[in-house]
Amino acid sequence: MATATKIEFVPSYVQDAWWTPDADVRGTDARDASTGEVLARVSVDGLDLAAVVEHGRTVGRSELGKLTIHERALKLRELAGYLNGRREELYAVSAQTGATKIDSMVDIDGGIGVLFTLSSKGRRELPNSNVIVEGPVEVLSKDGSFIGEHIHTPIPGVDVQINAFNFPVWGMLEKFAPAFIAGVPTIVKPATPSGYLAAATVRVMIECGILPPGSLQLISGSARKLVDQLDYRDMVSFTGSASTANLLRAHPNVAHGGVRLSAETDSLNAAILGPDAVRGTPEFDAFIKSVVTEMTVKAGQKCTAVRRAIVPEDLRADVIVAVGARLTERVVVGDPRTEGVTMGALASLEQLADVRAAVESMMAAGGELAWGTLDAPQVRHTQSPASVVEHGAFMSPVLLDWADSEAPAVHTLEAFGPVCGVLGFSTHDGGASEAVRLAALGAGSLVATVCTNDPDFARAVVMGIASHHGRVLVLNREDARSSTGHGSPVPHLVHGGPGRAGGGEELGGIRSVKHHMQRTAIQGSPNMLTAVTGVWHTGADRVMAGVPEFGGVEGAVHPFRKSLAELHIGDAFASGLRQVTLEDIAAFATSTGDTFYAHTDAAAAERNPFFPGIVAHGYLLVSWAAGLFVEPAPGPVLANYGLESLRFLTPVAAGDSIRVTLTAKQITPRTTDDYGEVCWDTVLHNQNGDVVATYDVLTLVEKENTLYK
Repeated sequence: MATATKIEFVPSYVQDAWWTPDADVRGTDARDASTGEVLARVSVDGLDLAAVVEHGRTVGRSELGKLTIHERALKLRELAGYLNGRREELYAVSAQTGATKIDSMVDIDGGIGVLFTLSSKGRRELPNSNVIVEGPVEVLSKDGSFIGEHIHTPIPGVDVQINAFNFPVWGMLEKFAPAFIAGVPTIVKPATPSGYLAAATVRVMIECGILPPGSLQLISGSARKLVDQLDYRDMVSFTGSASTANLLRAHPNVAHGGVRLSAETDSLNAAILGPDAVRGTPEFDAFIKSVVTEMTVKAGQKCTAVRRAIVPEDLRADVIVAVGARLTERVVVGDPRTEGVTMGALASLEQLADVRAAVESMMAAGGELAWGTLDAPQVRHTQSPASVVEHGAFMSPVLLDWADSEAPAVHTLEAFGPVCGVLGFSTHDGGASEAVRLAALGAGSLVATVCTNDPDFARAVVMGIASHHGRVLVLNREDARSSTGHGSPVPHLVHGGPGRAGGGEELGGIRSVKHHMQRTAIQGSPNMLTAVTGVWHTGADRVMAGVPEFGGVEGAVHPFRKSLAELHIGDAFASGLRQVTLEDIAAFATSTGDTFYAHTDAAAAERNPFFPGIVAHGYLLVSWAAGLFVEPAPGPVLANYGLESLRFLTPVAAGDSIRVTLTAKQITPRTTDDYGEVCWDTVLHNQNGDVVATYDVLTLVEKENTLYK
């Protein structure tokens, strides 16, 4: 008698250890999308969810807090490199979810790409500390002794991410990366149908030993009681249906307890074809390719997929024929492990039933089947190359033709599968306003594509739909080959949308990091704000070298002679005065070719309301300032790599003099190099003490003075 194969549980990773329920727990089955085979079971029965949350708040937050933003960003880069080397084994697991190799690359490689991108942006755009200063200082008193500004610090709790079944890797990593850089521990709750792929990815992430204890936990099972454990310190990052998002919004801990909720939900995304994009144009071809791609990648199970193709009425028939021809030519449905298959199964039989039911409702409401079938398709399969597979969640792509473009069903029902509707708009008066009106009937979407080579149509449509969408792609012959595509969010830009799309916001570069932080207004004296932020503020104490007449202390070391090990915030240098003559101005004009009349024509300069007559070039003054503050001998300052925020405030006429004060404003050691960056607050004054110019000088400085001792 044959022995039944034991079905294992998808494990959870909690409190820095793997956990599974007791053997007598029934659990929920997770199946192979193509064969229906039970792969594993899922349950959290017996798991102490309160302890999981507390572990993140205590151990996770403490361990992450031991690292700076740059150190955490570097760990992300290291993690991304490790995951890159383990992709093939994750692809094999991904195939069980119904994903083709291309689908798996979108999910797995896309997630790894987020880690690389945010690691780079975190080190390039954020300080090497745990406090982010935002915006300029606000002076709140006449004498400058009381000032204010905004800072970002990590929220004190955990980020619970509740993910959809369609992108078990990308969905997890695109939320994990910004939380990790911010210093916030993550608890991942994947969807059951594909949660085994998320668990396999977490296992790889834990095996590499890169992540600090408590920074990542995984719950393989229901999250119904997880939100019960959260409070105002925590946040929930949700991706899924609008109905589930509404349940979360109504949870007492969210509605009344202060838990932050970011939701990315349903979206009836549109692709809009311009009247100029007729058959035979590059724009028409790009549009057809985009619609078919979005119908078939991940079997249409993408929150960003094109659900409504909004086209000029006189091009509707052409679009339907062209989409059908490309589907016929390009799409082979079947088990993604079978050679030649280009579109795999839906995630589960339950998902298949939901999609078919939605299509039937839309057909009953006026949508006419223009291509495809709701019958079980003939598919290519590892065991039977051309047959109907009873337990596989396979579905033909379906294209619906809507004679009534305003039928409510096409703008309210989402079939989360390989389904798209074509609806026409009148091109009377250019057509832009009609296209905008139809797109807006989706009541808020993640993304729309506007496919046109007509700048006027593009401008009118984008300005009309932008407030209804989180992202808009303008597609034409110039970017058709280089575009990442309608359905591909990138970590540099916002992913999210208003209205039925959830109203949340993911990604967006450094914005996504700040979503996991508290923005706080801090007020106090310049010395206190300098102490809190690690950034020198005007009016705070300084250790001044240089000319005694202007605050320099006799014998004090020039700050350019100090390595990062010796340099401190507030170390400064005050120069003496240098007079500007007409000859200096004329020579600079001749040598640079900058003969603007304010520097060369006395009569014209005097008529200018901003100048008293001939004045010195601003760049002459900046050049002279460098000569006034530079310590010329070789030392720890390796290079000047730029300046920021330059403003010229008071003109300098012939006969005036300038002096400069230079103060170490911010010190950013580079974790991976033997040098760091120093930002120097720089102020030019004239002989009367008036501020001539302000800017920040940026230099690269050795951590230890080793090259020129």
